[in-house]
Amino acid sequence: MTNTLTNINTFIDYAKSLKGDEKGEAQVFCDRLFQAFGHQGYKEAGAELEYRVKAKGKTTKFADLLWRPRLLLEMKKRGEKLEKHYQQAFEYWLELVPQRPKYVVLCNFDEFWIYDFDLQLREPVDRVSLEELPDRFTAFNFLFPENRQPLFNNNKIDVTRNAANKVAQVFNRLVERGEKVETAQRFILQCVVALFAEDIDLLPRGLFTEFLTNCQTNRFSSYDLIGGLFRQMGSDRPAPKDSHYHNVSYFNGGIFSIVEPIHLTRSEIDLLLEAATERWSKVEPAIFGGLFESSMGKEERHALGAHYTSEADIQKVVLPTIIRPWRERIEAANTLKDLLALRQELINFKVLDPACGSGNFLYVAYRELKRIEAQLLTKIHENFTRAANTIGTMSLVKTSQFYGIDIKPFAVELAKVTLMLAKKLALDEENQSLNVVQMNLALDMDKALPLDNLDKNIRCDDALFCEWEPVNIIIGNPPFLGGKHIRLVLGDQYVDRIFAKFPDVKDVDFCTYWFRLTHNHLGENCRAGLVATNSISQGKSRKVSLDYITQNGGYIYDVISTQPWSGEANVHISIINWLKTSENQALTYRIDHKIVSNINSALKAEVDVSQAVRLKANLNLCFQGVIPVGKGFLITEKEVQQWIKIDSINQTVLKLFSMGANLAKNPHGKPDRWIIDFNDMTLEDASEYQLPFNHVKTHVKPERDKNRRQTTKLNWWKYGEKRPAMRKVLASLPYCFAVPRVSKWAIFIPFLSNYLAGDKSVVVASDDFYVLGILTSGTHRIWMHAQKSTLGTTIAYTHNTCFETFPFPQNCPEKTKTEIRVAMQTIHDYRTEQMERKQWGITQLYNQFFNESASQLAKLHAQLDQLVCQAYGIKTNDDPLKFLLELNLEVANRESQGLPVVAPGLPPSV
Repeated sequence: MTNTLTNINTFIDYAKSLKGDEKGEAQVFCDRLFQAFGHQGYKEAGAELEYRVKAKGKTTKFADLLWRPRLLLEMKKRGEKLEKHYQQAFEYWLELVPQRPKYVVLCNFDEFWIYDFDLQLREPVDRVSLEELPDRFTAFNFLFPENRQPLFNNNKIDVTRNAANKVAQVFNRLVERGEKVETAQRFILQCVVALFAEDIDLLPRGLFTEFLTNCQTNRFSSYDLIGGLFRQMGSDRPAPKDSHYHNVSYFNGGIFSIVEPIHLTRSEIDLLLEAATERWSKVEPAIFGGLFESSMGKEERHALGAHYTSEADIQKVVLPTIIRPWRERIEAANTLKDLLALRQELINFKVLDPACGSGNFLYVAYRELKRIEAQLLTKIHENFTRAANTIGTMSLVKTSQFYGIDIKPFAVELAKVTLMLAKKLALDEENQSLNVVQMNLALDMDKALPLDNLDKNIRCDDALFCEWEPVNIIIGNPPFLGGKHIRLVLGDQYVDRIFAKFPDVKDVDFCTYWFRLTHNHLGENCRAGLVATNSISQGKSRKVSLDYITQNGGYIYDVISTQPWSGEANVHISIINWLKTSENQALTYRIDHKIVSNINSALKAEVDVSQAVRLKANLNLCFQGVIPVGKGFLITEKEVQQWIKIDSINQTVLKLFSMGANLAKNPHGKPDRWIIDFNDMTLEDASEYQLPFNHVKTHVKPERDKNRRQTTKLNWWKYGEKRPAMRKVLASLPYCFAVPRVSKWAIFIPFLSNYLAGDKSVVVASDDFYVLGILTSGTHRIWMHAQKSTLGTTIAYTHNTCFETFPFPQNCPEKTKTEIRVAMQTIHDYRTEQMERKQWGITQLYNQFFNESASQLAKLHAQLDQLVCQAYGIKTNDDPLKFLLELNLEVANRESQGLPVVAPGLPPSV
C-alpha cells in the first residue's frame, strides 16, 4: 500500500507539471500512469499507443492507448469537457473486436471518467479527479499487474436492482393480503413516481419520505396522507397554502387519473421507507422496469430481480437505426436552411415498439433523440449566432412522438411511467449539454411538469392483430417462443388465428411474425431494428422473415449475428437492423461491429445461398432418424439379454439405438442404448413378441393416450416417425454415413446399417468413400456453414438444407474419384486408430487436433481438400461458395429440362 501511494503521489506531481497538451504530452502521461500502478511502463505491460481503429467507411482513426482486454484510454487536452467525447470513445470500443476492453477511460489530465459499457452505458461507473487519486485509486484496480476488482462509486445497476427489489416486495405483500392485483400495481407505480420525483425535484425534496415517516409513527393514516398526495399530483387545481400538499405541482401523465388509496401495514411502510433511502436519482429507468417486473410475484428470498436487458444491448438497435443516421445527417448539413429543415423533421420523427414491455427500448430511443436534438441545436448556436438567438434552445422533441404496444396491461402502465420519467431526466441533461457550449445564452427552459399523458401512445393490445401507428422507426424485442411450443403455450384457438393471418408462416419462433409485420408496416426510407432468437437466420424462420425482407425492398445493414441475451430468456439471439427503400443507397454494413461489404439474409458477408434449390438428384439419400415419441421404447442391455434368452425371436425387434451423443463421444460412434422397434407391424404381429410388446403397452401406451396427434395416439406401439424411406434404402447397404444433427464439428463417420438411427442423428444412404470424402471436405463444410441452422454455438445439420441443396461434382474424372476414396480411407484409418487407442469420440479428436496445422489430422484433411477442389474444378482464386451456388442452380436447371445430372456417388441419371 505504501509503495502504491508513493508511486501515485509521484505521478500526480508529474502530471501537474504538464501543460496538458493532448498531442505532445498524452503518451508520457499514459506511461507514468502505468508506472504508478506497478508496471515498468505501458509498453512493458503490453499496451499499445495510437492503435488503429476502423471508423465509418474506409476511415482509420487512432485510439490513444489500448491494453487488451482491460483498457481503452482516450486522452483530451487539459480543461476539455469530457462529456463531449463520450460518443467517440463508445464507437472506438464497439469497433475493438475481438477482445473488446472491459473498461474505457476518458481523461483530460485532471479528471478520469471510467466507463464499463457492459454494465451501464451512458453514465460513468466512476469519476475521479487527479487530486482524489490517493484516496480513490481502488477505482483503478484493473490497472495493477494482477488485475484486481475495481471499487466504483457510481454503479447504477446495483442501485436500480435494490430499488426495484424493495418496491416489488411491497407489491407482493399487498397482493398476498388480498389487494386486487390491478389496484396494487397502480398504487406501486404511483409510489415509484413519487420516489423518483422527490429525488429529482419534481416534488419538494424528501416530501414522500416525510409522509411515510409520519405514517410510520401513526401521526397520519397512509390511506389519507398518501392517497391525498396522489390525488393532488393528478389535479391541476393548486392545494390551499395550509394544506400538506400546497407545494405539490400538477403531474398529469395519466398515472394519477385514477387514485385508489391503500391502508399500508407497518411492515409495508417500513419497506417503502427502505426503498426511499435508495438514491432514486441514480436509478436507471432503462432497466428498472425489467428488474421490477422480474421481481413481482416471487417469494421474498427469490424476489431480487436478476434479469434485465442491458442498455448496451438496446444500443445495438438504437445506435444503427436512430443515432448514426441522424448524426451523419447533422454532420453533413452546413447551411442554416438545412439545419432548420432537420429540426422540423426531428420533431415529426416517430418511433414504435410493438412489443414494448416495460418501455426500455422506448426510453433509450427517446433519450438519444433528445441528445440528437441537443447536437443539432449546438451546431446552430456555434455557427449561426444571430439565428440561434431567435431559435432559442427550447426542446421540441416530446415523449408523445413515441408509441408502444403490449398485450400485458401492467407492462403498458410501467412503460408509460418509464417514458414519463424520461422527460425530466432528458431535460436536465439537455440543459447541461447546451450550457457546455453556450454559457452566456439565456436558456429558454422547457418545463418538466406536467408529465405527458401517454394513454393514447402506449396501449394494451395484441400487436399481431391491431393497427400500428405510422412511424419512421420500429424497434424492440418481440417475445421468444419456439415454434414447437406455440400451440401448447398459446392454445389452439389463438394459433389457428395466427396461421389464418400468416398461412405461409408456420413452425417458426413466435418472434418471426413481428419481422414480417414490421417490414410490411415500414414506409419508404424507414428503418427497423429487432431482436430475435438466432434461429431467425436459419431454415423456415429465415425464409419467412429475413428472406422476405431482402426480397421486398429491405437492406440488412447492421447485425449482431449471435450472442447470449442479457434479458430474461436464456437463449442466443441475433439483432437485425434494416432499411426499407426503393433507392440505391450507399450503406455502411456491419456484422458484429466489423465493417463488411454486404450482409445477406443468413447474416453473413458472403454469397446468399438462400436461393439454392433442393436438387432432385439428392432426394431420398439423406434422412433424419426415427422419432419414437415415448421414452418407454428405450430399454437396458440387461433387459435385452434376458428377453433374447427367454425367446430368441425377440432379437428381431431389439436394436442398438443411435443418437447424436454416441456419434460424437464414443469411439466409432457406437450406440450404447437399446430400443424396441416394431417398425410398421400390425398390432397383432407386434403382440407376437410378448415381452417387448407388454413393455411398450405398460410404458408407452399411457403416454400416447394423452397425445394430441390422433394417428400417434391410435398406433401407440409404432414410432411417431418410422422413416420407411430411410429403412428401405439402408436395407441393401452394409453401412452408411452418419452425423449428429447438432454438434460442434458435424463430422460424418461410417455407421452400421443394422443400428437404428434416432432423430438426433442424420444418415446418408451410401457406402462409397468417395461420397464420404466429399462430405468430409472443406468444400462441403463451407456450404454447410452457409446453410446450417444453429442451436446456441453448435451446428445443426439439416438434411433438406445442408445436403439436398449441395451439388456434387458433375465432371469428376474416375481417377480423381479413386484418389478421393484413398484419401478418405487414410483419414478413416487414422481416426479409427486414434479413437481406439485414446478411447475418444470424434468430437474430442477434432477438438484436439483439427485446428493444429502441424497435426496429422490437419495434413490429411488438407490433402483431401485439394483433391475435392480438383473434382469440382474450383481454382485457387475462386469463391467456393459462389462456385457451389452457381453449380446448384445449373444442376437444378438441367433437372428442370430433363437433362442428365450426376447424383451423389452414382452414374449420370435423369
